[in-house]
Amino acid sequence: MLNAQVYDGYTLYTPMSATDNNATTYLMNNDYDILHTWTHDQGPASMPYLLPDSTVIYPYRVPFPTMSSGGVGGGIQKQSWDGEILWEYEFANDQYQHHHDVEPLPNGNILIIVWEKKTAQEAYEMGRETIDNPLNVMWSTALLELNPDSGEIEWEWHIWDHTVQDIYPELPNYGIISEHPELFDINRGAAGNNAGGPQGANGDWMHINAVDYNPILDQIAISSRTQNEIFIIDHSTNSEEVTGHTGGNSGMGGDFLYRWGNPENYGRGTAEDKILGMQHGVNWINTDYPGGGNLIIFNNEHFSGEDEHTAVIEIKTPLDENGNYIILDDLAYGPTNLEWLYTGNISTPMQGGAFRLPNGNTLITQTHTATIIEVDSEGDEVWSFTHEGESGSYWIARCEKYAPDYLNNLLLGDLNNDGGLNVLDIVILANLVLAEDNSNPAGDLNSDGSQNILDIVLLVNLILE
Repeated sequence: MLNAQVYDGYTLYTPMSATDNNATTYLMNNDYDILHTWTHDQGPASMPYLLPDSTVIYPYRVPFPTMSSGGVGGGIQKQSWDGEILWEYEFANDQYQHHHDVEPLPNGNILIIVWEKKTAQEAYEMGRETIDNPLNVMWSTALLELNPDSGEIEWEWHIWDHTVQDIYPELPNYGIISEHPELFDINRGAAGNNAGGPQGANGDWMHINAVDYNPILDQIAISSRTQNEIFIIDHSTNSEEVTGHTGGNSGMGGDFLYRWGNPENYGRGTAEDKILGMQHGVNWINTDYPGGGNLIIFNNEHFSGEDEHTAVIEIKTPLDENGNYIILDDLAYGPTNLEWLYTGNISTPMQGGAFRLPNGNTLITQTHTATIIEVDSEGDEVWSFTHEGESGSYWIARCEKYAPDYLNNLLLGDLNNDGGLNVLDIVILANLVLAEDNSNPAGDLNSDGSQNILDIVLLVNLILE
């Protein structure tokens, strides 16, 4: 990796207050100047996403969720640059409850993590053991792909279709656990009244807390906090293939293409082999960045021998030349070695995240202190920020940093879109102010929703600086 200084970009984050249900999303430069804000009536479920057209995708907490545990959400909305709600959907009903993360897709759709309610009887019929694991209810995991233009779910994946158990031979999902790493053992981990969470006993079985999409592979990565594993599935499947074990680019249907972090879950390891612990955040590194194609994970409880600490880790998945994830008979998925490891003062009891930047730096969020740091490839801290406000303590789930030209080359103040700030931009902005024309978002430098003399003053100061 390259040893670099602080990356020149804009950080997008939404702090959550312990006392205020409202929230504000901030876009901030490296000098801590707030370039733009979006306001929300409900607090964040996870992190916001900035799109190249200057809109924001915001997952939020609904007032009355049907299933409630850590990271509960229920709502997703899209806001324009000037704060207009362009669309809004809620998933909080008897069947589904959105929680944690969402993922904007290149086609304009949104991937949504949901809890899917299953009764105790439904679980028993799938081979959930009853002796040591009495159930009240079981919240399974599903991914829904929403087309926000039509409101339709265009693709969906349910882990319930991809389970295995070794207790009841008469059931269709019976098998030897170690022979089916592509399936999840329905008896791993507590659920029902035995499952604890930040808000007490519930049925949160997997606690998926992050989702990421790889457009080159057409695959999805998810992170399970309670099972201490990450998983990759095929997104190229159709509605029939995704429920089964064949089809799609992988030929494996909706089964796991890859999993990593806790091989005891599929009978190919012991507790000593566990590396991930209550991890949050998994995402592919952009192929154009240092480490491109690898996965980066915020590992809340990193296990390395007898040592346990919070770490950001980078792994290279074992992809062969045909695009298949290599796993040898009776062994667990690799790798056994890490590509990169950071173990600074980033411990947090909730959430947390890490993203690789174009220059090789890594942006890390320590959630419970509302602190964001940037470290270089050697692990040296080159930039940091802690959000403070009037509502007492805050936390920030995760955040990303965007290049100044990310917003379709939108640079605040660059009215003629030539990549810099100069006197021509002042002339254009002055004409827009005189005409009361607010159509160009690059002219609203103080983020007050209009273009006026104050924006001209700010632009002049920026040029002088």
